[in-house]
Amino acid sequence: MLKQLYINNFTLIDRLEMEFFPGFSVITGETGAGKSIILGAISLLMGQRADTRVVKNGTGKCTIEAHFDIGRYDMRPFFDDNDIEYDGDDCILRRELSASGKSRSFINDTPVTLAQMRTLGQQLLDIHSQHKNLLIQEEDFQLNVVDIIADNRDMLSDYREAYGQYQQARREVEQLKEAFARTQENEDYLRFQYGELCDIPLAEGLQEELEQESTMMSHAEEIKEGLFNATRMLEEDDNGVMDRLKNTTRSLSSITALLPDLSETAERLESCYIELQDIASDIDSMANKVDYDPQRLQNVQEHLDRIYSLEKKHHVDTVEQLMAIREDIKTQLDQIDNSDEAMNEALEKEEKALDACRQKAAAITKVRQKAAARIEKEMKERLVPLGMPNVRFAVDMKTKELSANGEDRVNFLFSANVSSPMQPVSDVASGGEIARVMLALKAMISGAVKLPTIIFDEIDTGVSGNIAERMALIMKEMGQNERQVISITHLPQIAAQGSTHYKVVKEETTHGTVSNMVLLNAEERVEEIAKMLSGADVSEAAISNARALLKMNVSHQKNIQEEKK
Repeated sequence: MLKQLYINNFTLIDRLEMEFFPGFSVITGETGAGKSIILGAISLLMGQRADTRVVKNGTGKCTIEAHFDIGRYDMRPFFDDNDIEYDGDDCILRRELSASGKSRSFINDTPVTLAQMRTLGQQLLDIHSQHKNLLIQEEDFQLNVVDIIADNRDMLSDYREAYGQYQQARREVEQLKEAFARTQENEDYLRFQYGELCDIPLAEGLQEELEQESTMMSHAEEIKEGLFNATRMLEEDDNGVMDRLKNTTRSLSSITALLPDLSETAERLESCYIELQDIASDIDSMANKVDYDPQRLQNVQEHLDRIYSLEKKHHVDTVEQLMAIREDIKTQLDQIDNSDEAMNEALEKEEKALDACRQKAAAITKVRQKAAARIEKEMKERLVPLGMPNVRFAVDMKTKELSANGEDRVNFLFSANVSSPMQPVSDVASGGEIARVMLALKAMISGAVKLPTIIFDEIDTGVSGNIAERMALIMKEMGQNERQVISITHLPQIAAQGSTHYKVVKEETTHGTVSNMVLLNAEERVEEIAKMLSGADVSEAAISNARALLKMNVSHQKNIQEEKK
């Protein structure tokens, strides 16, 4: 329930601080006084996007803050899920908008996203303005009314999960069809490519080995000559490195007994001689392996040419990449070969998901049909006292293709006269009739939805007199059941029924035009309602009529209290 509203520097409002109360309250004021401005400010607390033009000229920022009592509405899970401190007695929503366009949102002084504020705001407040009467012609709105009365949220949640699985299964079937169509179109070419890649031996590191072998055989004579020269210089008699090193080693060994410090050096030189022998042996072995084989060279070069050609064809640089392409083509061919089996599995999965959806949708249809019967009965009971003695109201349900909301199409049919056939309510109802239908719907669903505060913005358009009074009594009744109802109205019959009466006024000051809202006392209410009855020039008759209307309100209030006892 809304307890307090604070608005600062919002369009024509300098500063507004207002306390609100339980039950049925009314807000009145001349056209253009600023009632829509106050609603606009409240809408920002419900997550509506803001325009910097709402910041009052000459100020840096505007602030809108509201305090709510939510202790009886089981909203704690929202606060726990979003890591926000919970205070059931004083829940604070605040929105700040700077002239530069920066917007900040807070819940209980915790910064939140606009989406989080919107989620909570929509659980706290429902603003029903004139343009929302157009909702009655929308299928989704009508279906939502039926679902609210059916109280089928858990069933719908379960169905939507099944519907999501069905949609996923459908997508998988379509993706398989598209993939198979593409691969089957290219099947011959894929098999040709796969054959090319299988006809040539491919292995990791193969290209490097072949390139090294090709280089070696192409320069065999040059390599042999180099190895031969190295061997000759190492092993040549008398003048070879090894022979001279051997003699040097002997010379040192012969005097180590005379010069003990030379022993280590002689041993090192001996090790060098042994190492050099191994090197010479390795060189000789390499020389024996180097052999020019024209046929082998041709085979190696042909193998490399085929590898290079395939790499160029497939736009890659290595044998490993060619092997990956070969594996990918094999996978595609396996899919083609097994396409019937895979498609049958996907189709079976889709059919099972569809059957599950249809079963759940059928169950939802049954509870909707029961709810539709209840709606038809209750709407007639509510509309007859609102000046429609011959009203007929029906919920027309037809089957449609499965969707996220089931397989039901809902249309509200309406006729205010015995002689007129029932037709879609938006096609045949007048503005005043639609207003009464929407109020009856709101009154009906408000009993099924725990919404703390409902604000009606001139829902009385197109009605007057006794009908307006009856509409006021419906709103008053709605405000009795742990709910707060606020009506912005131009009709004195509705204004007189409010337990609390606020007036929005516009004033000219030295700083420009400003709007404000004040809480009226008993005498101020009489004067305000008298003005609504007769205009600016208030007559004694208007004053008497105003008192009579307010007296009727007091009498009705006593009756309600007696009924409760």
